[in-house]
Formats: sequence, structure tokens, C-alpha cells
Amino acid sequence: MSDTDEATRDEVQQWREAHARVVGLTTGLSPDRASTPVPACPDWSVKDLLAHVVGVAADVVGGDEPDDHNEAWTQAQVDARRDADVADLLAEWAGSAERLVAWMGEHGTRPLNDVVIHEQDLRGALGEPGARDTTGLRTIRDRMAARFSTAAEALPPLLMVEHRDDDVEPWHHVTRGSENDAAVVLSADGFELFRALTSRRTAEQVRAMTVRGDVTPYLDALAGLGPLPDRPLPE
Repeated sequence: MSDTDEATRDEVQQWREAHARVVGLTTGLSPDRASTPVPACPDWSVKDLLAHVVGVAADVVGGDEPDDHNEAWTQAQVDARRDADVADLLAEWAGSAERLVAWMGEHGTRPLNDVVIHEQDLRGALGEPGARDTTGLRTIRDRMAARFSTAAEALPPLLMVEHRDDDVEPWHHVTRGSENDAAVVLSADGFELFRALTSRRTAEQVRAMTVRGDVTPYLDALAGLGPLPDRPLPE
């Protein structure tokens, strides 16, 4: 087995684990809980966000996936499932899960991004923190860090360093060059850096992570998944 095949199998398993966690998080939600607004996706409720996640799976296996995951595409997923309840959505997702797994085995594991990021959005909305140091989250943190590096390639090097209180080697990422070249350094726990890289931290929160330099020129690059929130998310 090639390293690429093994990595894909690992990431497919990460998707399965995230899928199971989201199913566990949302099964049996009352209509009131399902209508809870999602601060990280302010136009959507919990049910709406679940409809989007389910819709991504359906559209990907159906061959309908634009490169930019534009707003019209994502909103159409929600609108098409407006009359479904949470149980209906979970049943649809269960029906497409194995087809999506097969698709990822052939085409790559981009859908892992969506479920891992939105799992945390759902947890924040429902007040159910968890899964903050999973293999899947670390995989997506690496992906989003690479994306950030591309967006910030015209800027001086920036270093992100995970703050840990144990003996585990901290995660770190430099946008280009070596760590010694970094003009700006951010330090926070790994989950906070993940959420910053996925456009889920305010400009002031990112500034609070900065231990060297001025992070202001990098804020646009951190807004790759949408505008940075105006106020801290409740998570």
C-alpha cells in the first residue's frame, strides 16, 4: 500500500468518526434545540447547518460540487431540506455515508473539512464542547494552515505555535521560510489556533494570541472561510 493510500484510509476513518460524533450530538434534538441559532454560521439554525452538512454529502456523491462551495450552493442544500426534521436529515445522511466513503477513496477526502469544522460550530451552538484534540481536527488544522500560508504568501513569515502544558511536542506552522525568520508569532492552544485558521476567531482574539509582531496585515488571510466574527463565539 502506498503512503497516499494509507493516508486516504486514515482520513476516511477520521470522517467516519466525525460523522458518528455529529450523529450522536444531534440525535433526539427537540424542535426548540434544533432551531437554536449557530453563532459561527449566523444565518442558520442547528437544523439548517445539519442540512448543509447532509447536503454536502449528497451533492458530492451526485457530482454537484463547485470549487468554491459558494453561498448559493450551500443555501440551496438548506432550502431543499426546509421541511425535513432532524431525524429525516440523519436518515438521509446515513443513506449517503457509504457512497461518500467510496467517493473519498477514489477522489480524496475534501468532505472531511466540512464535517470537522461544522462539528465544532454545532457544539458551540448547543453548548456541548468536545472533540477538540481529535486526529481529524489536527488533519484539518494542517490543511487550513497550508491554505493560510498561500493566502499570506506576500507577507513576511508568520509562525503559529501551539501552547501545551504537557510533554507532548507542540504543533507549529510557519507560513514560509524557517521559524527563525518569523516576523509575527502567534501562540495559543491547538484548538484556538484551529478555530482561528477556520475564520472562527475575532480580530481582537487573534491579536491576543500574538506574542511578537503585528498580526493585522494577516487578518484578511485568516478570513478565508468568511468574515471574522464581530464578537467571540460562545464555545
